[in-house]
Amino acid sequence: MSSRIELLNAGLLRSDGRRPYELRTLTINFAPQGTADGSVTYSHGLTQVRVSVLGPHEPKSGTRRETFHDRATLNVEVQLASFGVGERRKRGRGDKRLLELAASIKSTFEPVVQTHLYPRSTIDIFVHVLQLDGGLLPACINASTLALAAAGIPLFDFVCAIGGGVHGTQPLLDLTTVEENDVPSVVVGVMPRTGRVTLVQMETRLHMDRFEEVFKVACDAGKVLWSEMRDALRERTGDLVDKLGAGPGMVVAKETEGA
Repeated sequence: MSSRIELLNAGLLRSDGRRPYELRTLTINFAPQGTADGSVTYSHGLTQVRVSVLGPHEPKSGTRRETFHDRATLNVEVQLASFGVGERRKRGRGDKRLLELAASIKSTFEPVVQTHLYPRSTIDIFVHVLQLDGGLLPACINASTLALAAAGIPLFDFVCAIGGGVHGTQPLLDLTTVEENDVPSVVVGVMPRTGRVTLVQMETRLHMDRFEEVFKVACDAGKVLWSEMRDALRERTGDLVDKLGAGPGMVVAKETEGA
């Protein structure tokens, strides 16, 4: 069913005031979560996800048959907070939508994480969706990239994902829920340094000519996201270095040098 909201007016402004190619505000918070080795709370507009990464660690006894002798196994689990996604019924771990989302995240990162460095081990990626207003899969992927990096897991490259669609003949970037429900859309995940594409997902039909336009602007947007994500990670790393430099580790290092 089409929305009664005007998605794009005569001045090429969208329902939330953005231009067709304009991205929503991005907020990244690396606050630690429990026992996670790396965690991030990632907000893109009104969509917010929290990702925690644990590992690499020895696989649990019940999952050892699923491990590989030459590489690590990625385990991805997704949960939705019912209070923030506008759904009355609770979705359990066996929900089809959540399983498909977890499978997309896993297949995206299997060629990106350097799993060969950790044979016979498991790396857990736990995704908790706190708020939802479009762009769920891109938010989960971008947050997972940052959480893996924060956990010290070696990656061949960042993965930066963004959704796009077409309203009439006008490509749009970074769709809200209202826009996703009304226009044909695609999600693109790119590795910005190498230029490789690790994810293309469409749930609706999109004309080939329109697809090429959306795909190109999505790849360009991935580079913009990469800059934001890289700067946030560098800032976090700098803060950690400053804290280590001001801690007892410096005293130990000086004593070692003197010996």
